[in-house]
Amino acid sequence: MTTFQPAELCFVQFSLNGPDVEKFLQGQVTLDVPKLPLNEQRATAICDLKGRVMFELWLTRRSAEHCEIVIPASVEDALRAHIRKYGAFSKMTSTESLPLFPHVIHGMACLSPEDINDGQAWAAAMIAAGRTWISAVTQGMFQPQELRLHQRHGVDYDKGCYLGQEVIARLWFRASPKQWLHRIAGSGALPEAGSFVREHVQVVNAVQRGEGWEALVVARPDALEGFKLLELPPELSGSPERPR
Repeated sequence: MTTFQPAELCFVQFSLNGPDVEKFLQGQVTLDVPKLPLNEQRATAICDLKGRVMFELWLTRRSAEHCEIVIPASVEDALRAHIRKYGAFSKMTSTESLPLFPHVIHGMACLSPEDINDGQAWAAAMIAAGRTWISAVTQGMFQPQELRLHQRHGVDYDKGCYLGQEVIARLWFRASPKQWLHRIAGSGALPEAGSFVREHVQVVNAVQRGEGWEALVVARPDALEGFKLLELPPELSGSPERPR
């Protein structure tokens, strides 16, 4: 029997297969696909022309002709439509979707085909690790640097062109983000993904914790006064801008 999960905690996996898979993905995602080690899953993104994340996906390269994609179920149809549009002339096929369910193993957030209703613990572990997930309600709201995706090795600034590359590269080489990912705690009702808990403090993901909540927010540092700041992993602490 399938257990209930909130819509934003439902995920699917499917594969792209064929001789043009690697070439196609290289022109879409923010990381350098041929450099992704085989069988290593990594978060990356497909952006719009304004450099904002439309799809944050977990990509695994099994070979140059076989890649697996994990994505929130709420954006699956949109991603498949995107693939059909931009991959119409690419020699590749996609598989049927396999539903994945969130659970936690030894404190680590995982997704598996095993139907386990563990979404609350999974979301808490993801937020503690600074790992975002973009669902249908937050598409197009954030830039990769704001999500610290490059600090999770999900953005390569030396690869060739891809959607939104000019904006993303300009922000890295010639400018600095004004706001970026933080982990905070608050009280009261759980804020919705995409909502503003204060001006310049926008929720990416949130989870109920006791009588309050924890959230990953994209915020200007000076807008966080009064909130309880929680630690992120060392590699995600500090400013996300390029060292000068």
